[in-house]
Amino acid sequence: LARGAVLAVPTESSYGLAVDPRNPEGVAAVYRVKGRGAEKALPVAVAGRHQLEALGVVAPAEVVAQLEARWPAALTAVLPLRAPLPAAPETATLAVRVPAHEGLRALLEELGPLTVTSANRSGEPPILDPARVAELLGTSGGMVVDGGILAGGPPSTLVVWEDGGWQVLRRGRYPVADLIGPRET
Repeated sequence: LARGAVLAVPTESSYGLAVDPRNPEGVAAVYRVKGRGAEKALPVAVAGRHQLEALGVVAPAEVVAQLEARWPAALTAVLPLRAPLPAAPETATLAVRVPAHEGLRALLEELGPLTVTSANRSGEPPILDPARVAELLGTSGGMVVDGGILAGGPPSTLVVWEDGGWQVLRRGRYPVADLIGPRET
């Protein structure tokens, strides 16, 4: 990862392409593997709140507390950044989540925050089979964490905090009804 290699990791639904979101070489490698331009920021997974500051996330305490009450989950929140990152070079925000996949959270605890964008060529369905992910990575020097053939399913629900409440940007695996009002911990 320090050299910019891509690590393919299992998530709740499909394989994801993981690199250090602060490493420009790694981020560029993800865009090459996916075959898409860098105009679309990459989402980032963290092990927990303690990793948000290292990314430069500056979300209000109320927002972070609400997310902590819901995480780990397939819930991605667009949060404000102190400064752009290679994974989000043209924006003042970053899409972040704490995944429900226990193995991925353990990996994040060891390695730190990682991009986790679907393992696929841009515009194609996410890959569920580790052998196909290895083919996608080809000779890029990347590695696959083999979690077997995954079940698939919807992506994470994508939200942003606006005007004192959650606005849904993309419906997904996390139930939208659970976003109404504060959730008890």
